[in-house]
Amino acid sequence: MTDVTQQGDVSIQIENNIATIEFFHPLSNSLPGRVLGKLADKISEAGVNNEVAVIILKSAGDRAFCGGASFDELIAIQDLNEGKVFFSGFANVINAMRKCPKFIIGRVQGKAVGGGVGLASSVDYCFATKFASVKLSELAVGIGPFVVGPAVERKAGLSGMSAMAINATQFFDAEWAREKGIYTDVFGSVEDMDEAILTLATKLSKSNPDAMKELKNIFWSGTENWDELLVKRAAISGTLVLSEFTKNAINRFKAK
Repeated sequence: MTDVTQQGDVSIQIENNIATIEFFHPLSNSLPGRVLGKLADKISEAGVNNEVAVIILKSAGDRAFCGGASFDELIAIQDLNEGKVFFSGFANVINAMRKCPKFIIGRVQGKAVGGGVGLASSVDYCFATKFASVKLSELAVGIGPFVVGPAVERKAGLSGMSAMAINATQFFDAEWAREKGIYTDVFGSVEDMDEAILTLATKLSKSNPDAMKELKNIFWSGTENWDELLVKRAAISGTLVLSEFTKNAINRFKAK
């Protein structure tokens, strides 16, 4: 029997009204569909748990925050339906964070690629280290950041999102991401970042939950159509991934 931890997993711990949701995958914390589904579920469950006042979203390890979607699943897509399901994985997580009535604090300890940038852009307040550079790599394999694009654009603006989408092989450093609004604070070490996260989470755990819920509704105003929008975006990617151009691009990437 295959150890589930080798396929990636999601855990949640609740202490002092703070829920810490942690995802993990041995391949640079890339996220296959099963893990994305579990992540969306854990976020939704924490959102309706009366013992939870605030959520911290993090990944395991001390290197990559998130390497994006599972490349193995990407190259295995055979038809449009499979493509839509695959690309809806990050859409479901983004929408779960959007609709969660609790503030979500992001902890980005290392590089964020593709869907990982979408996660960092979808939390309500994001801490990062100086090692947490960002890259939207989708165009480099013949697709595009269609699903995560709205979340990234909401934080970084159209110019910031398009810069990453067009220059798909370049990592943009953490300070650039802070200037664009993806990160709120950038720290020189994980220890300093974690201390700041705990300080903020503790303050929020004692704040008025109704006030925080109303504020979150205001912060996400204008995104009410994302349930439909992100599904449509997933269909675009699902169509492109079946093209000969994209298949060739993926094969070239595999050969590196």
